[in-house]
Amino acid sequence: MSSSKTQSAVTVRRARTSDVPRIQELVEPLVQRRILLGKDAVVFYEAVQEFRVAEDGEGNLVGCGALHVFWEDLGEVRTLAVHDDWLGRGVGRALLAQIETDAVDLGLSRLFCLTFEVPFFERNGYTASPLALVEPEVYAELVRSPDEGVAEFLDLARVKPNTLGNTRMLKHLER
Repeated sequence: MSSSKTQSAVTVRRARTSDVPRIQELVEPLVQRRILLGKDAVVFYEAVQEFRVAEDGEGNLVGCGALHVFWEDLGEVRTLAVHDDWLGRGVGRALLAQIETDAVDLGLSRLFCLTFEVPFFERNGYTASPLALVEPEVYAELVRSPDEGVAEFLDLARVKPNTLGNTRMLKHLER
């Protein structure tokens, strides 16, 4: 298991099931501010293997982020969140770097996100991107997914109230 450190002595590691309540606590203020979509605990447990968490030197969870694979070459950065007290200290950058490494390890060549934090993602090599990130045949496969994140990605009407105003961003990864 790899880990990395930021200047603020934060360790990034793979999430465990015992982290789920702390991930929910970290994400909830962003859900209340309509920055992230709310998720039930069962969704976090089902996806715990997709998550990385950042801990301070005392074991407090100060950030999280997930990598969700969409297709053979495409993944999504999901639920990237940093505790307000840790903003601007490299936590988000460390989480994103680990997620990108994980993506390359899985064989992905592109990562996208749907975000309101455009400047952060631009500083990390992402650019605003049009909807057409996948071929029509792949779109036809993805539209059958029950995953709300896939519905967001495809810009389906049923998720519009939750996604108004966010920006689709894309990064081509170096292998």
